[in-house]
Amino acid sequence: MANRTLTLSTFRYNPYDPDLGPRMQEYILEETPRMTLFTALTRIREDMDPSLQFDFVCRSAVCGSCAMLVNGHPRLACRTRTDQLPTKINLHPLPFFRLIGDLSVDTGSWFAEMAHRVESWVHTSKAFNPDGEEERMSNDQALSVYELERCIECGCCVAACVTAQMRDDFLGAAGLLRVARFWIDPRDQRTDADFYDVVGTDAGVFGCVGLLACHDYCPKNLPLMEQLAYLRRRIMLASLRSAVGKKERQPKEPEAVP
Repeated sequence: MANRTLTLSTFRYNPYDPDLGPRMQEYILEETPRMTLFTALTRIREDMDPSLQFDFVCRSAVCGSCAMLVNGHPRLACRTRTDQLPTKINLHPLPFFRLIGDLSVDTGSWFAEMAHRVESWVHTSKAFNPDGEEERMSNDQALSVYELERCIECGCCVAACVTAQMRDDFLGAAGLLRVARFWIDPRDQRTDADFYDVVGTDAGVFGCVGLLACHDYCPKNLPLMEQLAYLRRRIMLASLRSAVGKKERQPKEPEAVP
């Protein structure tokens, strides 16, 4: 079978060069067996246009750097094969994040700010003992925590999210997943009320409109839908307990004298 000829229509724009506005630029190249978009972009940059900007580090779907819109869908370039796409491929940078240039965006700043907002560390009153043993947990607990630690912070879930496009303070699936990760961690001593303050708003679990595009486009197949449901149940229970506690603390009205 003869190799196909691919046309990559690529978004080009350098924010630091205002004289040259946003545009689409086409590159034509021959498809090779098992070619990925990362391979195609590397060939373009090495053989055709060294000014083309896109990000990569690991080339094995671990770092999350090469995420971009491929024919309108957020994907990792390193694990997207060209033989699974039409011969005309449109490439754009991920929306929502600050554009660095061409297909490169700054996901790191957003994820760092999100981690600060949700206080992404184990909260404990225990003093750290550098010579002590690591605190133990059951295998089931450790596996549950590990499952939520597999996020590579590529930004695909946020780029696919309708709510994130409408409000920039939304935590997104990645932020909610991070909260769930610490809520199930037996070492974290925060109360339900503490977590409610973080995600019990329209910028948290109540901002999701339920389209679940985050779940559809996560390249690591993380349980985003299940964790959203888990958080909503925990938030509802925390809210009910808070309401019951307030009612019990209210002074009782004196009984009427017959």
